[in-house]
Amino acid sequence: MSTSETSLATSPLSVDELNRIDAYWRAANYLTVGQIYLLDNPLLRVPLTPEHIKPRLLGHWGTSPGLSLIYAHLNRCIKARDLDMIYVIGPGHGGPAIVANTWLEGTYPELYPSVGHSEGGMRELFRQFSFPGGIPSHVAPEVPGSIHEGGELGYSLSHAYGAAFDNPELTVACVVGDGEAETGPLAGSWMSNVFLNPVTDGTVLPILHLNGYKIANPTVLARISDEDRISFFRGCGYEPYLVEGDHPADVHQQMAATLDVCFDRIAEIRTDARRHPNVPPRPRWPMIILRTQKGWTGPSEVDGAPVEGTWRAHQVPLPQVRTNAEHLAQLEAWMRSYRPEELFDATGKPEPELLGLPPEGTARMSANPHANGGLVLRDLVLPDYRDYGVDPRGHGTTLGEATRELGAWLRDVIGSNPDRFRLFGPDEIASNRLGAAFETTDRQWEAELLPTDLNQAPYGRVMEVLSEHQCEGWLEGYLLTGRHGLFTSYEAFIHIVDSMFNQHAKWLDSCNHIPWRQPIASLNYLLSSHVWRQDHNGFSHQDPGFIDHVMNKKPSIVRVYLPPDANTLLSTMDQVLRSRQYVNVVVAGKQPELQYLNMEEAVRHCERGLGIWEWASTDDGESPDVVLACAGDVPTLEVLAAADLLRAHLPDLKVRVVNVVDLMRLSPDTEHPHGLGDRQFDTIFTADKPVLFAYHGYPTLIHRLTYRRTNHENIHVRGYKEEGTTTTPFDMVMLNDLDRYRLVMDVIDRVPGLGANAAGLRQQMVDARHAAREYTRSYGEDIPAVAGWSWPH
Repeated sequence: MSTSETSLATSPLSVDELNRIDAYWRAANYLTVGQIYLLDNPLLRVPLTPEHIKPRLLGHWGTSPGLSLIYAHLNRCIKARDLDMIYVIGPGHGGPAIVANTWLEGTYPELYPSVGHSEGGMRELFRQFSFPGGIPSHVAPEVPGSIHEGGELGYSLSHAYGAAFDNPELTVACVVGDGEAETGPLAGSWMSNVFLNPVTDGTVLPILHLNGYKIANPTVLARISDEDRISFFRGCGYEPYLVEGDHPADVHQQMAATLDVCFDRIAEIRTDARRHPNVPPRPRWPMIILRTQKGWTGPSEVDGAPVEGTWRAHQVPLPQVRTNAEHLAQLEAWMRSYRPEELFDATGKPEPELLGLPPEGTARMSANPHANGGLVLRDLVLPDYRDYGVDPRGHGTTLGEATRELGAWLRDVIGSNPDRFRLFGPDEIASNRLGAAFETTDRQWEAELLPTDLNQAPYGRVMEVLSEHQCEGWLEGYLLTGRHGLFTSYEAFIHIVDSMFNQHAKWLDSCNHIPWRQPIASLNYLLSSHVWRQDHNGFSHQDPGFIDHVMNKKPSIVRVYLPPDANTLLSTMDQVLRSRQYVNVVVAGKQPELQYLNMEEAVRHCERGLGIWEWASTDDGESPDVVLACAGDVPTLEVLAAADLLRAHLPDLKVRVVNVVDLMRLSPDTEHPHGLGDRQFDTIFTADKPVLFAYHGYPTLIHRLTYRRTNHENIHVRGYKEEGTTTTPFDMVMLNDLDRYRLVMDVIDRVPGLGANAAGLRQQMVDARHAAREYTRSYGEDIPAVAGWSWPH
């Protein structure tokens, strides 16, 4: 065996300690099996009958014994070493094991008094699991100490590292399932230690739970050679230690000895790095490979087929307990094998020697405040964003770069919050024009540095790695443990984290119904390099659909903002960084664009969420003939240019221009907290006049938001329709029929009585589109009348 895959043979546990920790483990296993199977008779006071069994058997047994073994031994280390530790459970469907441990150490009864340390409490513990009106089958927000949803397969290690950043005294024990380890996000997250500074950050102890099988197949890491497996982890910067065996006493001694060595090494790394903070090496961190049988201590054989140590142990090893007398007898023998009479007294309370094993108070992993991040959350110190705005010198006459101005503000946000705010992005911070951040910080980096490297250092507040999965996972872990952050990405590629966003949004929604869960800082996305400005990347980089994906989630959770210029972007970002318990999506371009509102106007406009731009309208406060609405920076430009053409060619036409910053304002107030009531909506958009809506994304979303409105049949939306290539900005909008000339044509086609009287103008617009297309094809740039347009009034 390689010296790096050390299997320690020492026996640090005394006979008494070994017996007590084994009893605790048996108790956790008993409680786990009870949750999967039993409705009643929790202490097996009478023989089991079908009436004691749940009608629907749900849960995952296979991984549970290993999770409880690790939990019990970590508790020993917390007490012995006074550790500050949380537990991230990658095999999250082993939920009954974690619930069992939180019940044993007393946190669960404290938060849920009806599930106390008594026979009745144990009965409720069993009954509620995977039962209507109860708790889910996996680790979920309802489980104290959890920051990682059981359905989040592949994200455990990135969450663990995110929790460790800026938490210098925290240890995050992260159990990685060997099935989970096959996912792309998990495979990428092993290299997160390249970004972990042992001086300013905490420690992650990865524990690979190698039990050999997924639902129906063997796992890759269990079937490759020891040499290949160890070479992989050493290449990722770890020192692997092996714990394996079938006999519980041997495994307990190995686990205790291995954890002692690991925590000794962690303490040594921390001490050395903090004594020499200016030259921190990239250490080789310890990790553990725990190799045990899947479904360990469960039925070895069922109906003549092997179960323990096979894929058949993954979920419910005895599937027909209610209807099959042999299965029922096997279940009772299985549960009695843990000797519950030694573990619980006559009232159902765990015996004193079990209650004395876990740490106390907030030292318990299930009560650690870092796992309920709102308890330790501190507000950001935010500089006044008004000091970073641009003076547009009128409406639509001055060029500016919205995200570049935002970058200057974020630079000072980082400088004012050196221990609680980080900026995350997949190698796109500078590309998205946020490079001012590097005036006050660097990119976090613990690996080799070369003289040609720029803005890379061991003490950075910017986290860049070319993986949207890692950025998302790190940020989620950072937020869930009480800090703040911002994730910036190219709009088209944020879809990579669709599933991760889903799980986080569901987590937030669940937490809103759990009284003891405290609100955390919002998950904030800044999407730039967006669909309308991908001149040099083309079709593959054009997709505004993340907004649609986000809008499927609960209105209590999601917010979407489309600020049209720099000042509205600054106001919006100040709002989202102050918010709690939301997912905020902000879409803003990085290219030079016209600036429309001074700071005072921008603040008022963002407070309203949408509003009439009277300076661009010609209705003079009367009922308009047509409403030109817009959401997004490029649609706003095209709507204003169309309004300018209408003003010049149809001066008697009453045009109202409406800009939308907060997309949720289009929803009815009965559907979303930011929504407009029908009367207010009709006041702005009218109850019967044509509304031409130029929208940043897919047009169907606007219809979805407004389909109940009085005037919905008159709302016509222009947006992205999957047309695009490497071309000029104006050619891009023409390809998708969002251009100013098409909008003027739409007005002529839809305003009653206008068509015949404006036929000549419509023809001019057709010719103007043709001329613009021909110019682009001839000269490779937009026609000067378009490229140099500004609001002339």
